[in-house]
Amino acid sequence: MKALLLVSELEDYTISFASGVAQHLDVVLAVPRRRYAHLASSIDPAVDLHLLDWPRHRSLSNPWFLYELTRLIRRERPNLIHLLSNSTLWLNLAVPFWRPIPLVTTVHDVEIHPGDSDTRTLPVWAPELMVKQSGHLVVHGEGLKRLVLDRYSKTPDCVHVLSHPSILRYAELARRQKMAARQADGTVRVLLFGRIFAYKGLEHLVRAEAILKDVLPNLRITVAGRGDNPLVFQSLMGDAGRYDIRNRFIEDAEVAQLFLDADIVVLPYTEASQSGVLNLAAAFGKPVIVTDVGELRSTVEPNGLGMVVPPGNVKELAAAIRTLADNSGLRNNFGANALAWARGPNSPERVGAQAAAVYREVVGSC
Repeated sequence: MKALLLVSELEDYTISFASGVAQHLDVVLAVPRRRYAHLASSIDPAVDLHLLDWPRHRSLSNPWFLYELTRLIRRERPNLIHLLSNSTLWLNLAVPFWRPIPLVTTVHDVEIHPGDSDTRTLPVWAPELMVKQSGHLVVHGEGLKRLVLDRYSKTPDCVHVLSHPSILRYAELARRQKMAARQADGTVRVLLFGRIFAYKGLEHLVRAEAILKDVLPNLRITVAGRGDNPLVFQSLMGDAGRYDIRNRFIEDAEVAQLFLDADIVVLPYTEASQSGVLNLAAAFGKPVIVTDVGELRSTVEPNGLGMVVPPGNVKELAAAIRTLADNSGLRNNFGANALAWARGPNSPERVGAQAAAVYREVVGSC
């Protein structure tokens, strides 16, 4: 059986997912050259990688690209096409030419996150149309499946739940380069990583730090990632001097070092579906503090990955940070659970096996 995977972004998710599926069946991965060429060595050699000159949304070369992509699909003759994100525009026009090959689409977010300026560059109808054109959908949790069933005219047997696989490539990079964590000096380092948009809850983390100013003087906060400027909250900080702010794109080696050095990874999101950062932290064996949004609680609690607090509750977020900061044994326990989960039930190979089973079910039903 052969599956052809298509996606224009989501590099970390795509690398983990495609590499995992390739352990169980033939995988062709077609992705933009400009985003994936430098990452080719991170993709499992079992994946048949096609680096395409994939134009940006506003390019006039999109019709020619769709023609070339359709030719590739006809040459490869896959049993199934899996679009790894519905955040697309032009591919909607090509879908009718791919029939009767079954089309599966992953819906990462049923609703656009507040402040997510990246996704808002697409017309609202574009991801919606791709969902409607897809015979089957994949989501990352049972709660998201219920939302999709409520919103779209799909039957339950056409919406499949597959976990977001662990993101291992940064931990593997750290091992290859023999990177080491900082030496223990009594400091407790908390990391907020990723795109810094409104829904990430940075303001709540800043307010929690202010509460802990006097009771946890050894606390340090690292905020790393492109997006909104964290310094807009400087007036709310308890001690601006204990912040390490890196408001930019973070290169791979720096990502690895950030997670090696972190004692706690925080995800104080006000809204979310799931989180790639959670799956990255687990690969480093780091305990997390998450808010009860989307699939975060249902992922963290059953697997013992960390603590869960209500979204927007600054006092409980501060209390959770203090609890983990004061208890290295608890941090180590959560971290060990996270590492076992990342390498075991949520490993790319295990999630890939589940995806392969979904593909066989979809093809068998057609």
